[in-house]
Amino acid sequence: MGIWRGIKRGVREAVMPVVLLSLAGYFIWGSWQGDRGLDASQQRQAAKQAAQAELDAARQEQSVWQRRVEALRTEHLDRDALDERVRDRLNLANPSDIVVLYPPGKRVF
Repeated sequence: MGIWRGIKRGVREAVMPVVLLSLAGYFIWGSWQGDRGLDASQQRQAAKQAAQAELDAARQEQSVWQRRVEALRTEHLDRDALDERVRDRLNLANPSDIVVLYPPGKRVF
């Protein structure tokens, strides 16, 4: 009977440390892997950096478009440049223009 009593006493003494270690392990695992853990924090930081880069690119594109739109306002509009650009885009020429054709591989611009 002495052996069984010693085993019971050893189990009874080991229960509390095992429970506390399990609880501590659960919280440590949660702080690392949980929804608000360190891994999730790193993923959120990476997503934030990607979104910031996308925002910077969008702002840069917006500024380019704002300059283009500003150039189309009547007080800033250069009619000769506009006429040249329209003719280039539509592939048209004025009858009084001199047209010089280049081979496809030897374009001037």
